[in-house]
Amino acid sequence: MHPAPTAPAGSGPDRFAPSHVVLAVLVAAVWGVNFVVIEIGLDHFPPLLFSALRFLVAALPAVFLVGRPKVAWKWIVGVGLALGVAKFGLLFTGMDLGAPAGLSSLVLQVQAVFTALFAFAVLGERPGRLQLAGMAVALAGIGVAAVDEGAAASTTGFALVIAAAACWGVSNVLTRRAAPPDALNFMVWVSTVPVLPLLALSLLLEGPERDLEALRNLDWAGAGVIVYVAWITTVFGFGAWGWLLRRHPASSVAPFSLLVPVFGMSSAALFLGEGMSPLRWCAAVLLVGGVALTSVRRKAVRGPEAKVLVPMPNGGATP
Repeated sequence: MHPAPTAPAGSGPDRFAPSHVVLAVLVAAVWGVNFVVIEIGLDHFPPLLFSALRFLVAALPAVFLVGRPKVAWKWIVGVGLALGVAKFGLLFTGMDLGAPAGLSSLVLQVQAVFTALFAFAVLGERPGRLQLAGMAVALAGIGVAAVDEGAAASTTGFALVIAAAACWGVSNVLTRRAAPPDALNFMVWVSTVPVLPLLALSLLLEGPERDLEALRNLDWAGAGVIVYVAWITTVFGFGAWGWLLRRHPASSVAPFSLLVPVFGMSSAALFLGEGMSPLRWCAAVLLVGGVALTSVRRKAVRGPEAKVLVPMPNGGATP
């Protein structure tokens, strides 16, 4: 156990300085807008190649700057496969098949339910009554979103986004076991793992011709998309989120992640013209409310383990 860093002057461990609040909201905005950027990127790259390039640029050159890994390689490889290959491969493919950016940013939040279920099955972390109620509310939100999305005829993409949320839950439990002391160091090394598997899957499923055509036609817009999803959402996003977690209890930082779908849906409406039907509003209220209840802990958890209990939203973990 390592002692928690001293809180900044003028603020207690549970009290955010104004600049820290701004930073937390900025990270949530970056991760929310990331879904719009992914949608734009899918016009330039096949989904699996796009995901591989995202992790390649996130890992290089950062891997040479963050120092040696601070956890065992088995955790880096495990999270890299669950988060990088499975979660992001499914998410990008689901969005490529028609899952809207705004709805994807919302539905992915059901990862909190999967995380609680997997933590119970693997780690024996029994959820309390409030958490169980939150799971039920969040799952009701998924049901409402499914009805709404069924009318839009992109149910396959919707199902893949839910599968991505489940894989995110697996990676959260693995991260819980790994207990990385440095979120940025951990994420950069995790980013080295998915590159080759995703490239292999892209060659196999998307075809070398499609991949080569995307790379030959790379323009400034495509390059900008890669830079945003790699450096802004991954390196900056996880670095800032980890910095906040080192200075405040996880229970104080976690609520800001609920702003991700707010920024995701609003930016999708603003930049992509995605509408919000009454059913989608209902799903949003149920999902965000359910995730908020699911995230409530029955008692405070102290020490570095508490920091990794909070799922990294995007991007991240980010999308």
